Amino acid sequence: MVGFQIEQGHFGDVKLDGLRAAGVYQWPGPVHEGNGTMQLIVDERADAKQRDALLKIMTGQETDDMATMWWVYSAMAPNKLSPVFAPIELEVDVDARRGKIAVPGILQSLGEPIKNPVTGQEHRVRIDLPHGFEYRLAEIGSGTSKASGQIKLDLKDSYGQFARLHLSNKGVVDEAR
Repeated sequence: MVGFQIEQGHFGDVKLDGLRAAGVYQWPGPVHEGNGTMQLIVDERADAKQRDALLKIMTGQETDDMATMWWVYSAMAPNKLSPVFAPIELEVDVDARRGKIAVPGILQSLGEPIKNPVTGQEHRVRIDLPHGFEYRLAEIGSGTSKASGQIKLDLKDSYGQFARLHLSNKGVVDEAR
């Protein structure tokens, strides 16, 4: 599952500020082997142009090959379910490694920091990808997610990731850290 909110952004001349979107994905094996299924969820507040723009972004349309995770997910998931337009509840604090997302009747997910199994203290773990196609830096946490829509998932204490995305159709847009 992937969920995000656009703080500031656009697709061509279509402003996307404040909108949210999510995706539920499932593969029979490793992602790179393909044959996955995906269902995209777009904020019901989006107008027709914004919906179209978000769907194009999340399916890698008008994106250079292999330039973003959206292109990769779409290429590896030939089974595309109809998109859903629904309210998306989202709270995220990247630095604290905490977040939650909910789309009624479709998904709910909770992310929190990884904890030391002996002391209970929070660990801080990061992935730094200087040449990644998703992000440059991500905070890693623990995630519990359940998808109950057309794609069924039930993941407990699994991998969770928190990142600030800065993407264009050419890939990650570098910024000063």
